[in-house]
Amino acid sequence: MKTWSTGLTPANDPYQRFAWGEPPAKQGDYAFLLHIIRSLRGIGKGACILPHGVLFRGNAEAVIRTQLVRSGYLKGIIGLPANLFYGTGIPACILVLDKENATARKGVFLIDASKGFIKDGNKNRLRERDLHRIVDVFTHTEEHCGYSRLVPFTEIEKNEFNLNLPRYIDTQEAEDIQDIGGHLHGGIPTRDIDALAEYWQICPGLRAALFKPNRPGYLDLLVEAAQLKATIHGHPEFAAFVAGLKTHFQNWQTTASRSLRKLKAGCHPKEVIRELSENLLAHAEGPQLIDPYAVYQHLMDYWAATMQDDCYLIAADGWVAKTARVLEADKKGKTKDKGWTCDLVPKPLLVARSFAKEQAAIDSQQAALEAATASLAELEEEHGSEEGCLGSLDKIAKAEVSARLKEIRHDKDAKEEVAVLQQWLKLSAEETDLKRAIRDAEAALDQRAYAHYPKLTETEVQTPVVDDKWLTSLSAAIQSELDRVSQTLTSRIRLLADRYAAPLPQLLDEVAALAAKVDGHLKRMEGAAR
Repeated sequence: MKTWSTGLTPANDPYQRFAWGEPPAKQGDYAFLLHIIRSLRGIGKGACILPHGVLFRGNAEAVIRTQLVRSGYLKGIIGLPANLFYGTGIPACILVLDKENATARKGVFLIDASKGFIKDGNKNRLRERDLHRIVDVFTHTEEHCGYSRLVPFTEIEKNEFNLNLPRYIDTQEAEDIQDIGGHLHGGIPTRDIDALAEYWQICPGLRAALFKPNRPGYLDLLVEAAQLKATIHGHPEFAAFVAGLKTHFQNWQTTASRSLRKLKAGCHPKEVIRELSENLLAHAEGPQLIDPYAVYQHLMDYWAATMQDDCYLIAADGWVAKTARVLEADKKGKTKDKGWTCDLVPKPLLVARSFAKEQAAIDSQQAALEAATASLAELEEEHGSEEGCLGSLDKIAKAEVSARLKEIRHDKDAKEEVAVLQQWLKLSAEETDLKRAIRDAEAALDQRAYAHYPKLTETEVQTPVVDDKWLTSLSAAIQSELDRVSQTLTSRIRLLADRYAAPLPQLLDEVAALAAKVDGHLKRMEGAAR
C-alpha cells in the first residue's frame, strides 16, 4: 500500500510503532507488521501474510528486519506457493510472531512449503495434506531436509539478516546424474542402486535377487526388464512387506468400522472427520515407504466428495435411508418423473445386498445381449460390402431383410444369401427379445428395491454404507498408495537398466552395421540408375 502513512506522522507516532525504523513511503508491508507487533501484549502471538520481498529487501526494511530478528519476536516463517491468492501471482509467506519467551529464542524456524500445492483452475491451492503437514512440522519444530530448518541467529547474522528462504533451505531436487563409465562400458552404477537403500533395508535379499557384480562400482540386472515387476512382487521379502502393509491398514479399517457404526442423529460431522482423519494419519506414520500425508489426503478427498454429505444426512435423520423422486421440468414447464434415488444407500448397494440373485440373472442376460449384438455386428461387417448379401439393401433393418428374404426364398441359386438373411433375422430377434427381457427385469427389480427401502433396519443401512460404500472406497484409495511403493522401485530400476543397456561400443557397432546397409543400398541404386 503506497498510502499507508496517510493520516499519521510515523516519526511522531503516539503508539511508538515505528521505533525500529520507518518503512518506505511507498512500501507499507512493514507498517502493518509493526502495527501488529506493537499491538501484542507481553505474551501475545500473531501472524501476518506478506510478500516474500519483506524477507530480503534492503535499506529501511533491512534495518527493521534486523531489529525484528534480534528481538526474538519472530518465531518462524512459512513460505507459500506462488499464485495462491486472487489479485496477484507472486508467492507470499507467513511471518509467525510470538512475544512469549522471546529472549530465550535461539533462532527462527523456517518452512519452505512452496512445492506443496495442486492446480485449481488458473490458481494454485493448498491441499488438506499440505495444510496438515505445515501445521504438524511447525507445531513440533520438526526439521526435514529440503522443507524445514531451525536457523540459529548466528547464521542469520552472517547473512546480514537476509531471511530469503533459499539461503537456508535447498528445495532443489537432486540431479539424476548420467554415469559416463556406465555408458562407455555398460553396467548400472552401484551408487544409483545404493540410493534405493530404504527398499534394501526392508528387503535385503531382494537386491541380491535383482543384481550381480559387473566390475567395481557397477552392477548388472539379473532378470529381463519385462520380468522385473513379477520378480519384485514374487520375492518373499517384498511379498511379506506388502502383506504387512495391507494387514496394517485393514486393522485401521476394522477400528474405523466400529467407530462409524456408532454415529447417531445429532452427531457433529466435523468432529467425525477430525477424529477419523487424525487416527488414519497416526496409523499411516508407522510403516516405512508410505507417505502418511498422501494417505490422509485420500480420506479428505473422499470426505469432500461423498462422505461429508452422508454424515450430515445421518446427523439429521440417523441411519435412515430415505428415497426421493427425481423430478425434472421440460422447456414447457411440465414436470416429469425420472425415477427415484437414495443418497445415503444408493440402489446398487441395496441390490447387491438384498437382490443379488435377481441382479445376477440380469447380468447373465446382459452378457447374452452383448454376445448377440457382437455376432450381429460381425455378420453385418462380413456381408455388408457392396458385393455382400446385406450390401445390396437400402438399409440393414428387419423390414428390408424380410422383404428381400421373401423375394428370393425359392431361388435355388440364392441359398447362401437366404442363409445369411435368416441368420441376421434370428440374431436380430434374439437381440430384441433380450432387450425386452432385460428392460422388464430391471423395471421389476427397480420396484422391489424401491419398496424395500422403508423396511431396512438400522443395521441393514449401516452395513452397506460403512462397509460397502465408505470403507471400500477408502480401501481402494489406500491400495493405490501401496501400489505406488512397488511401482516406484520397478520404474526406477527399469529406467536405470534401459539407460545403460547398450554401452557405446555396442552402439558404434550397430551404427556401423546400419551404415554398411545404407551404403549397399545406395550402390545398388546407383548401379540400377546406370
